[in-house]
Amino acid sequence: MLVIENIFISQEILKSYFTCDLAKCKGACCVEGDFGAPLEKHEINKILEIYPKVLPYLQEKAKKYVEQYGIIVKDIDGEYCTQTIKGAECVFAVYNPMGYTQCAFELAYQDGIIDFQKPLSCHLYPIRIKKNGSNFETLIYHKWSICKPGCVNGQSLKIPLYKFLKQALIRKYGEKWYNALEKKAKKYLL
Repeated sequence: MLVIENIFISQEILKSYFTCDLAKCKGACCVEGDFGAPLEKHEINKILEIYPKVLPYLQEKAKKYVEQYGIIVKDIDGEYCTQTIKGAECVFAVYNPMGYTQCAFELAYQDGIIDFQKPLSCHLYPIRIKKNGSNFETLIYHKWSICKPGCVNGQSLKIPLYKFLKQALIRKYGEKWYNALEKKAKKYLL
């Protein structure tokens, strides 16, 4: 493990190659799994605030599901996450004409309707954050079989996971932190 400012970073994040391959996975991470996107505390109020602006982007079945069950739910660990339709697809998952899953938040963000790109956990995926008390976090590489095309794609393009997620890591920890990560990664990978 590397440590930068109370953030522990799994070495797998540095030495694994990864780049999403939507042509192959079609955004399966948004439609498979038991729970939706894990949310940070500050994201909960933001999502509730902007929901009316995102509503037009949602599928009809998602709108009906949210009306009945709400936008946000607690997972088995008591952590807040986005609601999923019957424990599968995220209510914010929408499909483009080619059958790829897209995020309603991200579509509204790209259209300039909202200033929230998407939940940070989605932006960082396949990195997951594990809280270690109130002052420490650990970044781990969450390996999931549906992301195998991303591993193959990253390997062929020689893009390390931490570089693929540069913008998400900067969004979470800042540019200074990311630059320190890059510096440590270069030394580690020598």
